[in-house]
Amino acid sequence: MKQQDCLRRFLFEDFAVRGEWVRLQDSFQQAKQHQVLASAAVESQLGQALVAAVLLSATIKFNGSLIMQIQGSGELKALVAQSSHDRKIRGLVRSDEQVSGNNLQEMIGEAGRLVITVESENAEPYQGIVAVLANSLAEVLRGYFRQSEQLDTRLWLFATSTHAAGLFLQELPSDNHDQTDWERIEILASSITAEEMLNLDCETLLHRLFHQEKVRLYDPEPVEFKCSCSRAKISTTLAALGRKELESILIELDNIEVDCQFCGAQYRFDKIDVEALLANPGGDVEINNKSTLH
Repeated sequence: MKQQDCLRRFLFEDFAVRGEWVRLQDSFQQAKQHQVLASAAVESQLGQALVAAVLLSATIKFNGSLIMQIQGSGELKALVAQSSHDRKIRGLVRSDEQVSGNNLQEMIGEAGRLVITVESENAEPYQGIVAVLANSLAEVLRGYFRQSEQLDTRLWLFATSTHAAGLFLQELPSDNHDQTDWERIEILASSITAEEMLNLDCETLLHRLFHQEKVRLYDPEPVEFKCSCSRAKISTTLAALGRKELESILIELDNIEVDCQFCGAQYRFDKIDVEALLANPGGDVEINNKSTLH
């Protein structure tokens, strides 16, 4: 039985390289059902982004969420993928009704950028930014790690309409650094095909790629779709607008209606609710006059 909706970490025992493998099925299907996907290529980009967010979140120790956001001036306006420290994922897509490009750079257009934000309960937020100057998300992230980590890092990302999967390799800091070890592992991993990545279980895949190496494989960590929106978070976000702004909206509308962009949940606030939330006080929401709150 194929392993689905889980992350597996692994370590090469004879040299300082670590890896991760992930495959999404139900979690991907649940995340995308709330999004308008203009093409199969856009659907694939969302799957790849969700996989990448899981892989990247597993490289750090934190209690919070990692948000990966790609923005540009092309037909694909925004692509967001989020993974919490305990592998709860969600994502969103904003695009024109038709998206003609087949690769990320074509879809996102000029001046595209990738922003990675780590929000943690026990540390200051971290943010890294890199230009989208490659055709694939995997290559954009390779550039990001070269710029920010100075550690050799590679990702392989694949997605169809049913599955999304990825492989991550990263060199670890070591006093016994040998570049040829990394290069050999990278060459072996680069022989992976989309069909293998999407269909082989983790053990079989690692044996296929690295059967001559000693690889320690760790237990699966489940991944699931779960939106972190809540009425309390949205109340906080609305309260930040201030009384004047909220009252001006209520002059036009009997209620303030808020839709979560990630899961489609709907929240309604009447005048009594607004009075209550102004005495109280976060999430990405959209109110019915189409302004977006962050």
